[in-house]
Amino acid sequence: MTGVALMDSVESHTRLAGHNRVAMLLFHLSGTQLFGLNVFKVREVLRKPPMERLPGMHEWLAGSFDYRGKTIPVIDLAAALGYPPLAAVDSAHLVVTEFSRTVQGFLVADFQRIVHCTGESLEAPSSTLGFGGRVSAVSRIDGQLMAVVDVEHVLASIDGAPADISHRLQEEAEQRHLSPRRIMVVDDSTVARLRLVNLFKQMNIECVVAQNGCEALELLTEMADGDDEKITVVISDIEMPRLDGYALTRAIRETPALRGLKVVLHSSLSGVFNETLVRDVGADRFIAKFQPDLLAKTVLELMTPSTN
Repeated sequence: MTGVALMDSVESHTRLAGHNRVAMLLFHLSGTQLFGLNVFKVREVLRKPPMERLPGMHEWLAGSFDYRGKTIPVIDLAAALGYPPLAAVDSAHLVVTEFSRTVQGFLVADFQRIVHCTGESLEAPSSTLGFGGRVSAVSRIDGQLMAVVDVEHVLASIDGAPADISHRLQEEAEQRHLSPRRIMVVDDSTVARLRLVNLFKQMNIECVVAQNGCEALELLTEMADGDDEKITVVISDIEMPRLDGYALTRAIRETPALRGLKVVLHSSLSGVFNETLVRDVGADRFIAKFQPDLLAKTVLELMTPSTN
């Protein structure tokens, strides 16, 4: 499949979003283990290009190259997941992706095909599988285990910039005395959850954490009648196993006891298409990861007393 054919195929799968279904690009890193990436994050798949590597680069970086007039980093995904590096393998492929408003390439051994997965078929990986935080979900494709790479974890391991908000917003949060109110953070990525909880600690806002939409919906339903446990705003990832962020938002809007909640979809997916879906499912905002001040400002706006 050429890069052009791949992108044509990706475009044909966009209608899946918003229906708790996702299209995955399948590839290998070493051996027969299948890995997957959401096709919405994929711009193009190329044969491995010539790359430049500078002294001091992170060990997982294979180098950089010129992509359509812009220099982008290339991450050796095999090395990042504990497999033999692919930087010197001529037959390797490059998957160009867009995550959180940045463009980067990932070296993979090859790419296989695009498959459709339902949210229910994706599960959190057991620790016994040995993937650690580098895989956010697993599923079975024709009987074979497929592991969804947690790209946020990989990128954070390379560039672990702190997720701090400005002193001005910290002071504003303190002046508003938001402590009685609580936020629910819903994300299948361990790194993303930790970043968000840390951000809201800086605002003296307590967080309730869920790892997927199903867990979040169960917790919200249980807490709906308790004033002492009142959730004001839900910050939810979009890509999640079992129930994705779009389906979670729909469920919230269709549940009388929950429909008054403010919902912010917070995702590394970006683009007009996602913003359209945000409106369709009834979310209040969409914020591309990770913009601490913008997220903090949005939460302050949504958590004013008039929203109770």
